[in-house]
Amino acid sequence: MLPTSPADLLRNPDALLDHLPAGVVVHAADGRIVSANRLAFELLGLSEAQVRAREASAGSMVLLREDGSAMPVEDNPVDLVLRTGTKVCGLVVGVVVSGSTSWLLCNAYPEYDEAGAVQHVVVCFTDCTALKQTQLSLEKSDRRLRLVLKGSTDAPWDWDLVSGEVYYSERWWNMLGYPSGEGIEDADAWRRLLHPDDDPMIAAYVMELTSSRRDTYSLEFRLRHRDGHYVPVLSRGYVLRDEAGRALRISGVNTDLTAQKQTERRIYELAYFDHLTGLPNRRFLLEELEHVLARGRRSKHFSALAYLDLDNFKLLNDTMGHDLGDLLLRQAAQRLRATVRESDQLARLGGDEFVVVLEDVGATPRAAAAEADRTVAKILAALAQPFQLDSVLFKSSASVGITLFDGSGASVEALLKQADLAMYRAKADGRNLARFFDPSMQDAANRRASLETAMREGLAQGQFRLFCQPQFDCRGGLVGAEVLLRWQRNDDELVSPAHFIAFAEESGLILPLGEHVLKESCRALARWHRDPTLARLKLAVNVSIHQMRDPDFSGMVAGILDDTDAPAERLCLELTESVFAENMQEITQRMHEIRAQGIYFSLDDFGTGYSSLAYLNRFPLAALKIDRSFVRDVEMQSGSAPIVEAIIALGRKLKLDIVAEGVENEAQRAFLVRGGCSSMQGFLLGPPLPMAEFEHVYSAAGIGHA
Repeated sequence: MLPTSPADLLRNPDALLDHLPAGVVVHAADGRIVSANRLAFELLGLSEAQVRAREASAGSMVLLREDGSAMPVEDNPVDLVLRTGTKVCGLVVGVVVSGSTSWLLCNAYPEYDEAGAVQHVVVCFTDCTALKQTQLSLEKSDRRLRLVLKGSTDAPWDWDLVSGEVYYSERWWNMLGYPSGEGIEDADAWRRLLHPDDDPMIAAYVMELTSSRRDTYSLEFRLRHRDGHYVPVLSRGYVLRDEAGRALRISGVNTDLTAQKQTERRIYELAYFDHLTGLPNRRFLLEELEHVLARGRRSKHFSALAYLDLDNFKLLNDTMGHDLGDLLLRQAAQRLRATVRESDQLARLGGDEFVVVLEDVGATPRAAAAEADRTVAKILAALAQPFQLDSVLFKSSASVGITLFDGSGASVEALLKQADLAMYRAKADGRNLARFFDPSMQDAANRRASLETAMREGLAQGQFRLFCQPQFDCRGGLVGAEVLLRWQRNDDELVSPAHFIAFAEESGLILPLGEHVLKESCRALARWHRDPTLARLKLAVNVSIHQMRDPDFSGMVAGILDDTDAPAERLCLELTESVFAENMQEITQRMHEIRAQGIYFSLDDFGTGYSSLAYLNRFPLAALKIDRSFVRDVEMQSGSAPIVEAIIALGRKLKLDIVAEGVENEAQRAFLVRGGCSSMQGFLLGPPLPMAEFEHVYSAAGIGHA
C-alpha cells in the first residue's frame, strides 16, 4: 500500500521522491543509474527494468547542448561532477527520447564516501521544454525582425510617455544625415528637428492621439536634415495603453518619403504642366479657371481671358525645323512670364497657343477692358521684339483675342471659345493685333457650325450634285468637259460653290467632299467609255491644294480608278496656282505619283496667282487654263489681249494645251481662235448641265458640237 500521509512520506523517502515536481537520478561512480524517481523515468524515457538490469547510464543517453548541438560525453553533467568533484548548477540539457527532444534544467551534486571519494552523483532536473521553445521562438522572431529592419529603410523609434525617455535607432539618425545622435539624442531632439510649420500640427495630433482610445497612428511631417533641408517623413506605429486606456508609450517607424514625393511631383508636373515651356497646361488652366470664376462670383469684379496665337509659327517650323520652333516657344513663354503679374494665370494650350487669365482687373466692364487692353499691349510689344534663335534672328508677333467675365453665366469652355473667336478676328484683321469678343462673333461662329452640320448632312444625303460644262476646240468639236459642283439644299435652292468651297477648305470638309466628286466623276468616265462620242472626251476635275497635301491622296485616287474601271487617261485634275506656295518637293512628288497612273494635270486660273515660269517645267502639266478675267477684257482696249496672246505662245513653246474659260460672246471666241487657243468653254458654247442631262445631250445620239 502506497503512503499517503505526510508522516508516511517522511518514513518512506522513495515515496517522497516520487511526489517531487522534479526528476531525481542517482548515478554510481561508474556513471550507471542506480535509482530514479517516477518523474525522472518519464522525462528520460527509462524503465525500471533498465535500471535494475544496470543497463542505463549517463553515457547511454542522447544529450544536446543548449544551442541544439550534440553534447560530448565529457560535458555530461554526471561526468563533469565525477571528473572534477564539483557541483553543476543551472545547466540546460536536451534529452532526445524516441526522436523527440525535451529540455531539462539540471543541477548535479557529488556524494562522497568515508574516504572522501565521489561515491554517487545526484542529478535533479525540471522540465523547461516550454520555456526553451518560447526562447527559441523569441530568438527566431528577433532574427526575423533584425533581417526585416536590415533590409528596410524604415527607422524605429520609441517614446516612453511615463518616463519621458525617447529611443532613437541608428537608422533614425542616418535618415537625417547623422552617423548617430552625436550628443543631441535627448528626449526633445525630435521636436527641435521638426519643421516649424509642422510643430503646431504635431502637438495637436499627439494630444488627440493620447487622449483617444486608438492604438495605431499614421501621419506625415518634416524633420530637418543635417545639411539644412527638410526630409518628408511618414511615421506609423502603435500606442501601448494600460487597462484603463491610458497611453503608456508610442512606438513606431519613420519612412523617408523623399523619393515618393519627388515621384508624386513628377507625376503632377506631367499631368498639369507643359514639358517644353514649363508653363501650366490646358488641364491645369481649366481647373484654375473654375476657381477664378468662383472668386469672381463672390467679388462681383471682372477678369479677362486673353487667347494668344503666334503669327507665322507654322512657317518657321516648316522652313527652319521644329528645333527652332521649340526654341521660339520657350522664349515666348519666358517673355510672357516677365510681362504678366505674379497673380495672373499663364498657360500653354498646345502648339503656338497660350492663354493669360488676368484676374480682378476692374469693378466695371469698362475699367476691366481698359486694364486688359494695357496688359495685352505690353504682351504684343514683348512678342514683337526679334527672337534670337541660335544663329537666326526671327521676327514674330501674336494675335490676341480677349473676353471679359465676372463669374456669372459663361462656363470655362465658353470663355475659351469666345477668346478663340476674337483671336481669329485679330488674325483676319491683319495680325499683331488684339480684339475683344463681341456677340456678333458668336453669331458668326454659330452660323459656321450650322453650315458645317448642313454640309455633312448634305454629303451623307447626296445633295452635292455634279454639273458638266462642255469644252470645244477652235473648229467647234466637243473635246472635253469640266466638272462643276452644286449643292442642292432643297428643291428650289441650288447653291453655287462660291458659297461653300472656301468654308469646306477651312473646316476640313474639302477632303470627303473632294473624294465624293472624284468618285462620281470616275463613275461618269466609266459610263462614257461605252459611248463612242463621250469616250473621246477628257473630264477635268478641280482639286484643292488641301487634297494635294494629304499623304494618302495618290493612293485614294488609285483606289477610285480600280473600283470604277474609269480610263485614267481621260481624267484631268485641275490645280490652282496656290500650289506654287506649298512645299514644292512634296507636291511635285505627289503629282508625279498620280501622273504615273495615267492621269493628266492642268493649271487653272493661270496668271492670277503665284505663277513663276521657272516652276512650270517642274510640274507634270498637260494644260494651262486662261482665267475668265483675261478673256472678258480681250475685246476692250486693255492689257488683257497681250497677256492672253503671251499665255497661248508660252503654252505652245512648252507643248501645253491652252484652255480658255468664260467665253460669253462671239468676239471673244473669234479672238481666241485667231490666237490659236486649243480649246475653250463658256456660256456662248454651252452652259453647265446636270451630269445626266449632259450625257443625254452630248452622247452619240445628241449634238456633239457647238
